[in-house]
Amino acid sequence: MFLRLANLSLLLLYPVAWFAPLLRAGLLPLFGLSEISVITGLQSLWRTDVFLALTVTAFALFAPYLKTIGLALVQFGLLDRRAEPALAILGKLAMADIFLIAIYITVIKGIGIGTVEVAWGLYLFTACILASLWLGHLTRTRD
Repeated sequence: MFLRLANLSLLLLYPVAWFAPLLRAGLLPLFGLSEISVITGLQSLWRTDVFLALTVTAFALFAPYLKTIGLALVQFGLLDRRAEPALAILGKLAMADIFLIAIYITVIKGIGIGTVEVAWGLYLFTACILASLWLGHLTRTRD
């Protein structure tokens, strides 16, 4: 029962994480920092690079949410357990988005142009992805 509730809670936490500030970035800290969320980042990408926007949308929105829905269907016996390897791949794809964000932060800080601060939304998004991976593992091992 705990696994089911924890997994279903991710269906509420993911949208919060998508709109929560991931980063605060600015050219100079004197002028204030702009907050960047998954959604605002995607909005910007859709205007400049459609292919990258599609990729990030798949990794940040669709992969984790579909994995969570699929895992819930398995947990409630509505989807065959043979789907679990595919769900595990979706979870790993979602983790790729976290690494992409981490690389951007490292590059921007390393160049020294502007200021980047990690915000609470990045921690929430990361925790959701890791919780999803952990719940998937626990669900597989409970057989």
